[in-house]
Amino acid sequence: MAVKEVEKPFRVPEEVKKRLIGLSPKLVSRMKKEAVDCPVFKREIPFLECYVCPNYVRRVKGVIHCKGKPLKA
Repeated sequence: MAVKEVEKPFRVPEEVKKRLIGLSPKLVSRMKKEAVDCPVFKREIPFLECYVCPNYVRRVKGVIHCKGKPLKA
């Protein structure tokens, strides 16, 4: 999955913001403007939601590595 740039920043849920404490605010603001086509949710999601997902493995040169396993409800 490749990371895509979007013009308008995504709104990030509060539970995701709480898990991002400790990251640089500049980095977080840049990541709010990125999106990913998620294989788990089958839709485009903000990269920050992907980043805190338990399936997230790593990001290398703009490519996301994901386990792709279904999430428990």
